[in-house]
Amino acid sequence: MEKNNETLSILRHSTSHIMAQAVQSLFPNAKLAIGPSTAEGFYYDFDLTDGHAFTQEDLDKIEEKMKEIVKQNLTFEKYEIPDVQAQIDEFKSQGEIYKAELLEEHRNDNPTLYITKDKDGNALFNDLCAGPHLPNTSYIKANAFKLLKVAGAYWRGNEKNKMLQRIYATAYWNKEDLQAYLTFLEEAEKRDHRKLGKQLDLFSTREEMGGGLVLWHPNLACVREQIENYWREEHRKRGYVIVNTPQIAKSTLWEISGHMDHYKENMFFVQKDEDSDDQYVVKPMNCPFHILIYQANRYSYRSLPLRMAELGTVYRKEKSGALSGLTRVQGFTQDDAHIFCTPEQLVDEINAIIDFVADTMAIFNMEFEVELSTRPESFVGEIENWNKAEAGLKEAMERRGMKYDINEGDGAFYGPKIDFKVKDAIGRTWQCATIQLDFNLPARFDIKYQDKDGQLKTPLMLHRVIFGSMERFHGILIEHYAGAFPTWLAPTQVNVVPISNDKHTDYAESVYKKLRQVGIRASLDDRSESMNYKIRESLQDKKIPYVCVVGDREAQEGTVAVRARGIGQIGTFTVDEFIEKISEEIKTRANQSFAKKDEE
Repeated sequence: MEKNNETLSILRHSTSHIMAQAVQSLFPNAKLAIGPSTAEGFYYDFDLTDGHAFTQEDLDKIEEKMKEIVKQNLTFEKYEIPDVQAQIDEFKSQGEIYKAELLEEHRNDNPTLYITKDKDGNALFNDLCAGPHLPNTSYIKANAFKLLKVAGAYWRGNEKNKMLQRIYATAYWNKEDLQAYLTFLEEAEKRDHRKLGKQLDLFSTREEMGGGLVLWHPNLACVREQIENYWREEHRKRGYVIVNTPQIAKSTLWEISGHMDHYKENMFFVQKDEDSDDQYVVKPMNCPFHILIYQANRYSYRSLPLRMAELGTVYRKEKSGALSGLTRVQGFTQDDAHIFCTPEQLVDEINAIIDFVADTMAIFNMEFEVELSTRPESFVGEIENWNKAEAGLKEAMERRGMKYDINEGDGAFYGPKIDFKVKDAIGRTWQCATIQLDFNLPARFDIKYQDKDGQLKTPLMLHRVIFGSMERFHGILIEHYAGAFPTWLAPTQVNVVPISNDKHTDYAESVYKKLRQVGIRASLDDRSESMNYKIRESLQDKKIPYVCVVGDREAQEGTVAVRARGIGQIGTFTVDEFIEKISEEIKTRANQSFAKKDEE
């Protein structure tokens, strides 16, 4: 069997069946739900009707049982169900209510079972499944799969249904690939932004506020300030105007925009008062407000494109089980922009946005992949306009020779989109920047411009984000840098440490003040701890880029002995020399220490 992504998925799906067989062998009361393969491995959902919760010890036992099963060289056989109702009844009699429900749902889809059999042809286990599967278990290597963790999962993803137990696992063709993945997981665990958020005092969420609402602590707020400064600076350079819009608006606005028809379940509502019929919506997106700003003036083709940008905070309902740290929240700030242009300007505007994304991600040393998402099943507008929109996005990318994948049917309900998936330091991809073309809102709000022939025409509208949301992007950045932000972003850029508090604090304070005066974010560590402890804590635990150590010699010569994070001692500099070097590193938004740059 050729070993590629498709067959790896088959291997994992087959291994999920072996896991289900092992679970039912060890826990006879376990009822089966679903067990698909995923991009990283596979999982299976179980209902243990006696209320037992899987433990790590249980996972170890299940894994050992799986090894026993695969060594038996069992075959996987496909079986077409001749009498669907009889099979549904049999599932129900066995207490397999989830399989019965699935079979009822797919009764007209030629449903099949997959049966594992021993060498004598005896059926040992069966599972409702469309397949495909491996020919037999000899393809599954006992040293190349691993059970990873247990989590809760609602049946069918609906929080109104019963909570099941989901066992996550993975499988590879050989133990070397498995070990590489486990090493990757260890590195990802070290970089988890939720853990680093506590360690570095970056952010928190609180139950009394509600899920998915973030408190930005001073350290991460400082990082955000630098990124917002870059954002404003670059938008002005690239011809955008920056606006601000309200946090709530009457439901009428969202009826005009169509969000009440297509997005209502994700919106928060506010009643003005008991005696009023006015209902308000907490802003789920910025675009209708930007259109209202457009409507406030008259435009000709000569005034377009109009590029309007806002760091706009929005609120959207999410299921509580889906919320996670900074990367999945209910209140977040989009670095939003809307571009109103003529059809002739469309391709150039898309290319300008792509340039903006590329230039921005290069600052963070991130590469990206591109995906074009096309018309979904539920959409608004004319198909002819959708076809033109998709063609325009394709032309923009093809004109610059950009490779892209097509994600059929995953566009927004109002238009196709280009998604940028950035790759972090350990190779994971994250959805960030997006370009969406919209024929719908300009028509619904009846906005116009006067063309060169004197006719009033409807402009095209591009929705665009570079970072996506500030919350999510900062979560990605924390993990990308493992909390060790480059100097231009670091909350504290330099820590000044006197060798002796009694003898050197005055000089250390003068260095500290000079750094602060020129805008460098410095701290003075005059605690009674040892010098080595303070250096180690600064560089390793707090991940501060630089430590300036001062003693007798430095005080006499007006210098600082500098240590850099991840490098160690890099030399002694006059205070002015150090300020010049670190200032250049900050100004250029470098991703590496000036010490490494000097070595190169």
